Amino acid sequence: MRTDTELLQGDARAYAAFYRRHEDAVLGFHLKRVGSAELAADLTAETFARALEGRRRFDPRRGNAGAWLFGIARNVLSRSLERGRVENEVRQRLAMQPLELDDHAIARIDELSDEAAQQALDELPEDQARAVRGRVIDEYGYDELAEQLACSESVVRQRVSRGLRALRAELGTDE
Repeated sequence: MRTDTELLQGDARAYAAFYRRHEDAVLGFHLKRVGSAELAADLTAETFARALEGRRRFDPRRGNAGAWLFGIARNVLSRSLERGRVENEVRQRLAMQPLELDDHAIARIDELSDEAAQQALDELPEDQARAVRGRVIDEYGYDELAEQLACSESVVRQRVSRGLRALRAELGTDE
């Protein structure tokens, strides 16, 4: 298997392999921070366009290609947040077609989001995870959960609140 550095320094096919290798991770990075499939896809496209344009400047002595790519992703996100829009000047300069997401692509992005949310939920302390699952996913009332979890309603409310706060922090959302 070729290294990321070899793929970056190779031809168009090699870059396509680099793209496929890192696409889900970069998309997940953006999705976690912006919460919108379309916006995350645009940010991802601009990230890879900038990586393509700058790949000859990549220096493996300064770090690995994955870290370099995520540095670009952070910069693209930061600039987009500062300007209130996703920039696309590099995509235009490279004559890339505008990004159009079909239902399948949006479903795939949503699937990545669901996986990230499930993983974050699994990482919560067990008492908070059970409370959040019961309240948010199973839609039990606080009184029902208190009975199931053998504690008071106020304890359940506190566990749900703490769990949701931890999930928001982990997933980078305001919802």
